Amino acid sequence: MRKSYPIEVDCANCANLMEVEANKVAGVKKATVNFMMLKMTVKFEEGADPAQVMPEVLTACKGVEPDCSIEF
Repeated sequence: MRKSYPIEVDCANCANLMEVEANKVAGVKKATVNFMMLKMTVKFEEGADPAQVMPEVLTACKGVEPDCSIEF
């Protein structure tokens, strides 16, 4: 399953680092962050529940940029 989420991030470098951290979260098969579109696209592992995975993705991203937000 693949879903897109609006994000709020201040710089392209932070967006890149958020992508790296999101890809480390269990249940995420592939995450990409488009800084220009302020959008994160996440492809989830088979059987993963996005409602449980996305709060962990947000926590990982806040480790990079505490001000960031992901609307899910």
